[in-house]
Amino acid sequence: MSPTSPAPAARPVLYRNGSVYTAADPFATAMLVDGDTVAWVGSEQAASSIADSSMEVIDLRGALVTPGFVDSHAHLTETGIALDSLKLGSVSSARELLDAVASAGGDGPVLGHGWDETAWQDPTLPTPEELERAAGGRSVYLSRVDVHSALVAGALVAEAQLQDVQGYDGGARVSRAAHAAARRAARRLPESVLRSYQSKALSEAAANGYVALAEMGAPHIGGADDLRSAASWNHAGRGTPAVPEVLPYWGELAASEEQARSLAAQFDVGLRGLAGDLNIDGSIGSRTAALRSSYSDAPDEHGTLYVTVEEAAAHLAACSLAGLQGGFHVIGDAGLDLALAALELAAAQVGEQRVRAAGHRFEHVEMTDADAVARLAKYSVTVSAQPAFDALWGGHGGLYSKRLGERSGSMNQFADFYSAGVPVCFGSDSPVTPLRPWSSVRACLEHHTIGQRISARAAFLGHTRAGWRAARHPNPMAGQLVPGAPASFAVWEVEELMVQVADGRVQSWSTDPRARTPLLPALDTGSDPLCLQTVRDGAELFASPALRS
Repeated sequence: MSPTSPAPAARPVLYRNGSVYTAADPFATAMLVDGDTVAWVGSEQAASSIADSSMEVIDLRGALVTPGFVDSHAHLTETGIALDSLKLGSVSSARELLDAVASAGGDGPVLGHGWDETAWQDPTLPTPEELERAAGGRSVYLSRVDVHSALVAGALVAEAQLQDVQGYDGGARVSRAAHAAARRAARRLPESVLRSYQSKALSEAAANGYVALAEMGAPHIGGADDLRSAASWNHAGRGTPAVPEVLPYWGELAASEEQARSLAAQFDVGLRGLAGDLNIDGSIGSRTAALRSSYSDAPDEHGTLYVTVEEAAAHLAACSLAGLQGGFHVIGDAGLDLALAALELAAAQVGEQRVRAAGHRFEHVEMTDADAVARLAKYSVTVSAQPAFDALWGGHGGLYSKRLGERSGSMNQFADFYSAGVPVCFGSDSPVTPLRPWSSVRACLEHHTIGQRISARAAFLGHTRAGWRAARHPNPMAGQLVPGAPASFAVWEVEELMVQVADGRVQSWSTDPRARTPLLPALDTGSDPLCLQTVRDGAELFASPALRS
């Protein structure tokens, strides 16, 4: 074939003898994919009648086909680094952490992720000197599980110029501006290395059924070049393996419509908006989330506000006038107070309808009350939440109860969002939590606050179709498996299928055809469904050898 010859047309693929999650037919067992489009879904009998020699036929052997997952908040480079560096989630003391650092191979900076001192019996952190000795004189950067603070040592302190920077007190732990400076310094790596980290993250996502990820770029995370690099995977060209779609966001304040347009124009990558990790505040674990009243375990600390109401309002107004999605990272109740006040000020400046039409989004939104939920609904703000946060840190004795006391019982109010009509989508904030979509769906079903649990169907839609809508995808059929929709899906080996609801008083196993409800995997078995294949727009991103064996 000459370099200019078109690629041969892919054969239609008929999936049969399984289950297909589709609104077109709740008991569909087969699906035909033609190029980048779902051509048909239906019964096994009908599949027998349309099968012919022009098609590749895949026997699902009882497997489930669903729309592919969309991670509505992720960080590719950070995820790749976490996958390829010291994994510190299981260390339970400073001594174990130092032992892990001492075992690190290579001769460059020692990178690691995932430590959480709130799970240690003795939360005392190592000193810079101890870290440098353990690293044999190498620089050290170890991000906390929430990636809002880190442990640093060695030449990194001088390289990042941490002296006299807010969040650095001479100890090993850095937060706020000092953490941002340390992270940027630790990530000054060759472009080829950063690309390899992104590739690793995309491969991990594909192997877990993701067809798209919202990449949350910002100046304090990886800079503009990092976001351009991440988004460039969407146009990697022939000969490059297909990967999940990257939905790029840039978190930088705009003070005017002109500046908003200018910031967006610097990215020739299909930027989705000036939102994402544009931080109003920080995280609860690092005590940088802004609270109305002090932390329960640190009476002198209230967290940090990184922007003013006026700055946030100007940003939302500018984005609204430019027709761009704006938004913020916001976790604490005082942070949300600021964000909501900014919404109202922006609406007063440019009109409520412009603000609503822009489809702004707030990330995390963990601490809310009834008034806040109503105001989010009023302005049609999408909440991009992370269910695994509650699974990891909620409940009696968890991180939230340690940091917040009784306030921890009113966090991550998924059911209240749905009841009020607040648009919701879900993500992982990877590497903060792993790229495990079914675990995230399960976290919605098993929310520590019983009244905030939602059904598996609602959770699944929040992890799939809602992710496309939150990113304002132009195809309204994205995230569905119906004729004419994009062929973006995953195939799963499952133990059992059922209809699962959030209320334990309601029968949850019914397969009554009158319900017209597609079935999802049983998630109370203790294990997640196994991904057998991931396909985006008809291109295979991942396939297990078991699929076609």
